[in-house]
Amino acid sequence: MKPGGFWLRLTLLGACLPAALGWTEPGASGGRNAGVGESQSQESRSFEVTRREGLSGHGGLPASCGKKFCGRGSRCVLVSETGRPACRCLEACRPSYVPVCGSDGRFYENHCELHRAACLLGKKIVAVHGKDCFLKGDPCTMAGYARLKNVLLVLQTRRQPLQERDSRQDAPSQKRLLVESLFKDLDADGNGRLSGSELAQLALQEQDLDQDSHGCSPADLLRFDDYDGDSSLTLRELYTAFQVVQLSLAPEDRVSVTTVTVGLSTVLTCAVRGDLRPPIVWKRNGLTLNFLDLEDINDFGEDDSLYITKVTTVHVGNYTCHASGHEELFQTHVLQVNVPPVIRVYPETQAQEPGVAASLRCHAEGIPTPRITWLKNGMDVSNQMSKQLSLLANGSELHIGSVRYEDTGAYTCIAKNEVGVDEDISSLFIEDSARKTLANILWREEGLSVGNMFYVFSDDGIVVVHPADCEIQRHLRPTERIFMSSEEICPRRGGDAARPCQWASAANVRNRYIYVAQPALSRVLVVDVQAQKVLQSIGVDPLPAKLSYDKSHDQVWVLSWGDLHKSHPSLQVITEASSGQGQHLIRTPFAGVDDFFIPPTNLIINHVRFGFIFNRSDPAVHKVDLETLMPLKTISLRRHGCVPRAMAHTHLGGYFFIQCGQDSSAPAARQLLVDSVTDSVVGPNGDVAGTPHVSPDGRFVVSAAADSSQLHVQEVTVRGEIRTLYQLEVKPGVSDVAFQRSGTEAGRYDLYASLEAAPGLLFLELPTGRRSVLENLKQPPAGPARPWGGPRRIVRDSGLFGQYLLTPARESLFLVHGRQNALRCEVPAIKGGATAVWVGEV
Repeated sequence: MKPGGFWLRLTLLGACLPAALGWTEPGASGGRNAGVGESQSQESRSFEVTRREGLSGHGGLPASCGKKFCGRGSRCVLVSETGRPACRCLEACRPSYVPVCGSDGRFYENHCELHRAACLLGKKIVAVHGKDCFLKGDPCTMAGYARLKNVLLVLQTRRQPLQERDSRQDAPSQKRLLVESLFKDLDADGNGRLSGSELAQLALQEQDLDQDSHGCSPADLLRFDDYDGDSSLTLRELYTAFQVVQLSLAPEDRVSVTTVTVGLSTVLTCAVRGDLRPPIVWKRNGLTLNFLDLEDINDFGEDDSLYITKVTTVHVGNYTCHASGHEELFQTHVLQVNVPPVIRVYPETQAQEPGVAASLRCHAEGIPTPRITWLKNGMDVSNQMSKQLSLLANGSELHIGSVRYEDTGAYTCIAKNEVGVDEDISSLFIEDSARKTLANILWREEGLSVGNMFYVFSDDGIVVVHPADCEIQRHLRPTERIFMSSEEICPRRGGDAARPCQWASAANVRNRYIYVAQPALSRVLVVDVQAQKVLQSIGVDPLPAKLSYDKSHDQVWVLSWGDLHKSHPSLQVITEASSGQGQHLIRTPFAGVDDFFIPPTNLIINHVRFGFIFNRSDPAVHKVDLETLMPLKTISLRRHGCVPRAMAHTHLGGYFFIQCGQDSSAPAARQLLVDSVTDSVVGPNGDVAGTPHVSPDGRFVVSAAADSSQLHVQEVTVRGEIRTLYQLEVKPGVSDVAFQRSGTEAGRYDLYASLEAAPGLLFLELPTGRRSVLENLKQPPAGPARPWGGPRRIVRDSGLFGQYLLTPARESLFLVHGRQNALRCEVPAIKGGATAVWVGEV
């Protein structure tokens, strides 16, 4: 906290409000001494600020002053006669009323004035701590002095009839008029100054003044508030004594838009001005920032600016500032964050035979939306458009209808916006199948046989499905052996040869390995994608029910229930997950965990530092450091009566969406919004209820539930504003959702949703609300939902550049062509495929 923090705390707490008039009066909690109770850390902070002023001044100094150290209250200047640097006392301090008591028995308007006086007088003056610093033994205490000033205002109110004042004016304006009239009445000789005799005359006129002000008299005004020490008070000094504040904000400054590039720092300066302006209060989403210990946001300097370091898209949003105690006059700062483009191309390399079609895709994200152009071997392709060569989806896809040998080349995708450019190359080789060159072999053998597959964990083992050919490429039977242990994938128990495999949850680890939980066996299997074999098993606590991969720290989180009653839940972490072997299993210290949430990464946000755990009987979420696995803080939801059920996150504005619990007799509870910048609850997310799902680019929030027919779609703008787009009636409820990158518009996502108890698959064009239902997908899996959680009927997408989606029926799998919004095929004889993972883009 900077100097004046103590004064701001008192003012914010309303410690100075006279009950009689409702005006802000600092003396009620310490008068002009309210800002002197500062710690040694504040004194050190003040020293650093003053030292920076001494080194840099206001207009910059010659290099010869760069190494000259000057004490507080002074600055370095070049002496014209000698040309050498020397320290000189500051000519003036910035106007700021943060009163401090000096060891010389005087009050100073702020620390700078105290240090300047010490420099001018050539003696040591330090701040004296304690609100009654040099008044010990004096009958007039700070509380008494505050009482005296309140009584003077009340008496002046009685002397000035109401009709002489404008009752329509606000309290600060009325207070200013009262102080002006008091000064005019006391200034008997009209010289613009109140002397001791004039103040004494007031004491004689008001016989009851002494008993009302607890040992203080009007003469104490001179002792406390005669700043220039001339034994008289000016109107300005009387304004200061009564804390009369006159603030202003130019109409053109009421809203200020600041745009900064991600990764840089920015300073927001409050444009509220005026004499005796109290300290500035900064807020975000209605929460005061000044006293929060935030890593990347703090207030600094004597002008109360707000400093944000290493700006990211989570900082997007509105920030307001106002003078403490004067919330009616505030400025809004709209912070926008520009992000240079980040792109991915697909495929990186492909080989095609003459006469077939080929597509090269480029996905770009950035703020503002990047513009995409293509080069072939360094030449712009926009001049070569034809029926043979065309650009689709706003230029994000380059399509060649029938490739020829001359189409071989390096195709460069370039994405550009106002703050940057990014590019990548997709190579195309046109070759006869007989030639089988290295490029052809790499693409066909690695690109097709290993990646771009759905791994489905069914009752009959592990099925690897090739979506383009609609065929099973590999089937790992329950009796197949685990490579490193020779155990069966699904061992039989008690001679029951018909016992099906049981799977709970699976996680893709960098398209190299799949970790999948076997709850009944209390273990996690590691599937090697390259070899398409089960590499090893890792023993974990009983009944592992949920896995999640933390890509930022290369670790898999495992939530075990202990038993079906969740009586002994535990959370374990498998480190070095992408190594495939030599992993370590760490037991975390968290008890009573029912669920956890790790925010996803994307092209813009590629590193996540924190996760969250929660207990479904506790109205709170607990923030965890993903690197150290240690708890950081608890975000209480008790005031909103919210017991968390699920979470989602958008990096635009840094919002967490929390699904709140409900009992059997109550309707679906509304969601809560939590600000990830301040870790504070913003409030309800309108009337939205259900499980939140956020699109990969953070722009769309879809909320739905299996037991509700309502589906809400919201949009998050680049300014961090959450807007409801529409609400749909979906009967029956939604079981699961998947986002599909649009094949017609760059940077847009569509939605596919499986229905809880119906065979159809809902398609939704998110920006417009246009929808349709894919029929004839057969009935979803029968019976109740799985005992260890998860949707009854999953729907899985095929990654950033994928075209296909997968959803199971009772005894088969259905593949959907997402870009064509059409059923692709049915893969029969696969039962219980409720766990599936896509492995692609390898």
